[in-house]
Amino acid sequence: MKTAQRFKLAAAALAIGLSFATGAVAADKPSVVIVHGAFADGSDWAKVIPLLQAKGVNVVAVQNPLTSLEDDVAAAKRAIDAQPGKVVLVGHSWGGSVITEAGANDKVSSLVYIAAFAPDAGQNSAELGKDYPAAPGSAHIKADASGFLSLTKEGMAKHFAQDLPAAATSVMTATQGPILGKSFEQKLTVAAWKTKPSWYLVASSDHMIQPALQRDMAKKIGATVSTVNSSHVPQQSQPAKVAQVILDAVSHTK
Repeated sequence: MKTAQRFKLAAAALAIGLSFATGAVAADKPSVVIVHGAFADGSDWAKVIPLLQAKGVNVVAVQNPLTSLEDDVAAAKRAIDAQPGKVVLVGHSWGGSVITEAGANDKVSSLVYIAAFAPDAGQNSAELGKDYPAAPGSAHIKADASGFLSLTKEGMAKHFAQDLPAAATSVMTATQGPILGKSFEQKLTVAAWKTKPSWYLVASSDHMIQPALQRDMAKKIGATVSTVNSSHVPQQSQPAKVAQVILDAVSHTK
């Protein structure tokens, strides 16, 4: 065999070996699957995703149909199943209820709650705040003829994302995802936080989910807790702090 041919074969073998090695590393590193909340869509995470990707993390943002708990859980499960290895499952607001149910999956290594609901099995999202003063933003939720809920422009600007500029909240109002109101009344069948390590980021100036409720839920689920002085959407107003909480969960994945 000529020297040139031997060199080409060796180079090809090396390339194949490197591709397998690279694949193994990628499979070993957990992916992050993000479940957005009500009155939003996957683009709500546009500031956090690049920060995670810059650390070499594969990220997928689910687009929730927001038509029922079951439908949103099914969307999350499809995203989880599509990942090559372990998954750190992140939920914001209503998305916390979704990941609590969808997280009961062998591929899910940990849960991250960002100003999110964290119900127990047999609970629904609506009942979680019944023993707390009403959240100011709740007065700005309106229903359409089909029972889908959305936030008013004032609610978005003054209570959902009061620490963002008007130009941003105007876009958020226009692009928000209405949620079927009955979804909040649907009970969970499982609570993944009982068997998975959890992280919780409390938004201390939240007008949508009471900060006291957030702290109590975080304590109940035994989460690693951090606090940020932000509105209901720290992923938009303080994305670096949100990314750090998620990266902490990623780094603890075994």
